[in-house]
Formats: sequence, structure tokens, C-alpha cells
Amino acid sequence: MAINKATLILLLTVGMGVKQSLKAQEIKVSSPNQLITVWLRAPKSTGALWSLAVNYKQNNMVLPEVELGVQRSDGDFAHQLKLAGKSTSRPVHDAYISLHGKKANCVNDANEVTLHLANPGQQHIDVVVRAYNDGIAFRYIFPDKTAGTFQMKDELTSFHVPDSSKRWLQKFVRSYEGFYPEQDGNFKTGEWGYPALFQTAGNGAWALITEADMDRNYCATKLTNTQDAPSAYKLTFPSAGDGNRTGDVTPSFSLPWQSPWRVAIIGGLADVVQSTLVDDVSKPQIQGDFSWVEPGISSWVYWAYNHGTKDYQKLTEYTDLAARMGWKYTLFDWEWDQMGNGGDVEKAAQYALSKGIKPLIWYNSGGNHNTVPATPKDRLLTKESRAKEFEWLKKAGFYGIKVDFFESDKQNIINYFIDLMEDAAKYHLMIYFHGATVPRGWTRTYPNLMTIEGVAGAEQYNNGPVMTTEGPRHNATLPFTRNIIGPMDYTPVTFTNSQHTHTTTWAHELALAVVFESGIQHFADRPAGFEALPFAAKRFLSIVPASWDDTRLVSGFPGKSVVIARKKDKRWFIGGINGENRGGRNIIDCSFLPAGKKYRLTLVGDGDNDMAFKEQYILVDQQAQVPVQWLPRGGFAGYFEEF
Repeated sequence: MAINKATLILLLTVGMGVKQSLKAQEIKVSSPNQLITVWLRAPKSTGALWSLAVNYKQNNMVLPEVELGVQRSDGDFAHQLKLAGKSTSRPVHDAYISLHGKKANCVNDANEVTLHLANPGQQHIDVVVRAYNDGIAFRYIFPDKTAGTFQMKDELTSFHVPDSSKRWLQKFVRSYEGFYPEQDGNFKTGEWGYPALFQTAGNGAWALITEADMDRNYCATKLTNTQDAPSAYKLTFPSAGDGNRTGDVTPSFSLPWQSPWRVAIIGGLADVVQSTLVDDVSKPQIQGDFSWVEPGISSWVYWAYNHGTKDYQKLTEYTDLAARMGWKYTLFDWEWDQMGNGGDVEKAAQYALSKGIKPLIWYNSGGNHNTVPATPKDRLLTKESRAKEFEWLKKAGFYGIKVDFFESDKQNIINYFIDLMEDAAKYHLMIYFHGATVPRGWTRTYPNLMTIEGVAGAEQYNNGPVMTTEGPRHNATLPFTRNIIGPMDYTPVTFTNSQHTHTTTWAHELALAVVFESGIQHFADRPAGFEALPFAAKRFLSIVPASWDDTRLVSGFPGKSVVIARKKDKRWFIGGINGENRGGRNIIDCSFLPAGKKYRLTLVGDGDNDMAFKEQYILVDQQAQVPVQWLPRGGFAGYFEEF
């Protein structure tokens, strides 16, 4: 059949339009350094979802597919979405100072693109995607201003990882007090808590998945995978039974609305460990003067004496310990309202203040969301009761509160966390949470939030024998998992034994002061444990800080070993631990030190047995490679001072 000129022009025009339309359905945004690229893709078939894929260093498909979409009570924002428009790629930049954490001077640098999508009912949803040098983040926005209250029925976001990926995942429990065993070829299915760590086989790329910038308009989520799709991890709302069956599973909100950021930290292992991306994407600090926030070390009676706060005399021993060691704080844990044997809680606070030690105090979060009867309970539940309690605390001389037993990630408990942080800030009270969720960027927004438990820590030595065998490997996994996303109140540094024994060496325990990061670091051992230490170890614990100017991963691999260097002012501190049951030789690569300067390294490592130390004093510079021998489950700690 002959084609006339007009028909040919029409066909060419239609063909070009189709090509341009298809091209418009695959949208790219790259990180500022061009190492990470995100491809946003339209559905390939009816019923499929919009998705994104993430490349690292050109040919490494770290996340081959991330399905996108949510379902609201009044509309489906996942299926049959059409592209209504998109923004051009724009740079995102803001710099901020972190009052505590792994790094003081932080920068939020990314390139961002926004997709404007519409469902068949012409309801709109935007997907905002950012590409960072150390990962990606995306969130959903409902831009409409329709009046009323809406409910999110489900979120369909699902991270697909390559089937060959190694995985370190924690089986979900409400307290996040579990382990991260390596899954290598024998992939488990079920519910998993954040963060989730993956290593893509053969290409040196790592990805750590979590969420950030959690606000009042949503619940926290977890990840689930199934036998049908073991490499697809879907975001899932809390279970109905969480929080003693109180609170709604599905979050409610008004419009306009935005979700928390869905975050994947991506890169080499050092890039992932050193990342501040969870804080970078979160809301800036709330207004106010936070110069009163002081990170520091605290003594803690509970680990060795579970009922020690009831005993005024025992509690003052821990105040005296903090004073001798040069620490800032001591914590009065549960049962302080039952204190006897010479004094009450106000007298104990005044004793601490007279020694130059700032007291901290424990509370049960109370309410129907937990069944724990420990008192004081319910004093923080309402704004009025909090105001009354916080006024008394300030009058009595307390500097911070530990709030325990939340047992839920539902929206009502997220709101309770935020209420506590905001009201504590008004009274210049530092705060931290136990029996709680993991960090989700709140330490940037609320600098008075010093730390969160959300970890199987040294307290587990009180609860059962599992830490005796799992502790070394667990300790060597946490810097690559839980501690990446924010401060972690593990309550480390215990040389003596509690109810169940250690198998870690004393040098391993000493190193945890640097290996783990927490704005308030509770060194948990009894006074006799610290008094028995040699001079170098004791001095190390008297000068080690709880906030850092910079953090570097020197070496390591999840579950096997980790060596971390952290800087504060002019000193560098270093901690290394062996998670394996065999000893060996490690090399401290000093290339993290600034060029052209010499440092005196004071190093305290394993001696001839688990309870012995070996001290070394070495002059080093940036070129130095310092050999260290460590025992099975051993370690070393030290500090560099300019020479």
C-alpha cells in the first residue's frame, strides 16, 4: 500500500510522541558524586506498580526494584497511577551541627526529583526521590487540601534485593532487643525490625534499609517477606496486639500530608557505617536554646544490683564512682520511689549534686499500653501530669529522665514519644527511651533526646544465658546494623559478671566505650570492677567522651570484627573488638589521622588471659600500620594525642 507524504508525517509524529512518552515514564536522578543513580519506572503491565531501581557505581544493581504505592481509605494510590508531571532535578543542601552523635558537622546534600501522579479518580499523590552520595530516600506526599480526616489502610512499598544478597536481619520484637544473625543462602521469612543490612554478592556494595523523619502523622513500620518472595521486603504496619491492644493499627491524618522518608544507605561498608543519612533527611532542630544539652558518661547501679536504687547507701556508691572517674552523670533506676537505708530520692539527688555529679532518673511510661506494674507509673501520661512532674524534677536538681516500656510502634505511641521530647525540652530535661522503638531521626529534631535502647544490650546478661555465647558476635554486628541509624543505649563496659558470665575479654569490654555510640553512655559495671583496672585502662575511661566530631570505620566485617576510630577535639580514640572464637593479628591502619602530624598512641589490648591487659605507648603518624594481637573474643582500645 502506498503511503502519501501526509500519512508518513503523521506516523512519524505519532511514533516520536510514543517514544517521548515512554522516555518520560523512566526518570533518572543521580547523587551529587554520580556514584548512585535512581531510575523511576512506570508500571510494565496493568495491575503493576510504579517502582524505582538503584544502581551503585554504574553496574551494581543494589536494589533492582522498589515497588511504590499506598492505599488510603478513600482511594487507591498504588494501581493505575498516571504521570501528571514531574519536576526537574534540583539540588538539596543544608548544613547543620549535631550536638551529639557520630559526627558534629553534618551536611544534607542530594539531588531531588518529584513525580506528580494521579489515580483514575483524579486524586493526586507525589513521590519525592532523593539521591545522596551515601544512599537514597523517598517519601509520599498528598498535596490536596481536602477537608476531613483520612486513614491509611496499607503501604505497598516493597524493597527487592538481589536473591544472592547476604542479609543481617533482626526478627521483629516490640522492644527491638534481638540479634542480627547472618543469612547467607538460607534466607528466612517473617517480620523484621529496622535496620536491615544487605551485601550484594560480588560487587562490594552494601545497603541498609530503615526509615526516618517520623512525625505525628504516621506509625512506625517493619519489614515482612514471604516464602513466595523471600527477597522482597514490604513495609508493614504494627500488629493489633502491640501496646496491650491499645491504639489503632492504621494511622489517621489530615491533608496535606507526607510520609516519613524511606531510606536506603548505600555504598562501601565504611560509607554505610559512617553515614548520618537518617538524621540528614529529618526535620531540623526545633526552635530554642539547647546549649544545656550535655552528652556524657553515667554510672548505673541496675546492671550489678537490680534493686540497687532502693538502697540509698548502695546508690551513693555509684555517685562516688562517677566522681572518682570524672563522669558527668549517675542514673537512679526503677524503685527510686521506694528508697530507704538512710535517705530518699531527693536526698540522693542532693548528695550527687554536692559531688559535682548530675542525677538522671527512671520512669515507667505508664498507661494501658503496657502491663508492667513497676512504679512510678502514669506520672508522664498527660500534659498536666508531665508539667507537675517536670517542675518537681527541676526543683530537685535532676538533669534528665529515662522512660521505659512503650511496647508499641502505633501512631498513638509515636505521638507519646514526641510529646515527651517536646515537653522535656521546655524544662531543659534530657530524655532517653527504653523498651522502645529504634531511632528514626529524632535526635536531629529534638537534641535533648540523648539515646534509645532498641538493642539487646548488656542488660541481657541479667535475663538469660544467651549473651554468654552470642555476645561477642552480636557486639561485632551492631556497629554495622543498629548503631548506624542513631544512638544506642547498650549499657556497655562490664568487666565483672552479673547473673550470667561474659566470654568477652576485658579489653573487648573496654573497647565498647568507643565502638558503640550513645549521647549518654552508661558504663554499667560495679565500682569494684572499675577500681580493679590498671592505670591506662582507668584513664581511658575517665577521658573517653560520649559525643564525637568525626567517625571512621578502620576495618571489619559484620559479626567477625570491627575497628572504629572517633575524634573529639584534638584527640582520636580507637576501639577494636573480635567477634570470633579464634584469636589472631589485627593491623591498625592510621590513615584516618591528619597528614603532617605525629601522635602518641596509648593502646590497651589483650594480655595473656581474658582478664589481663597489655599496654603499649607508640609514636605514630598517618602512615603507621600498628600490629595488634587479640585473643578469641578479644579487643583493644586506645587514644591518640598530638605529640
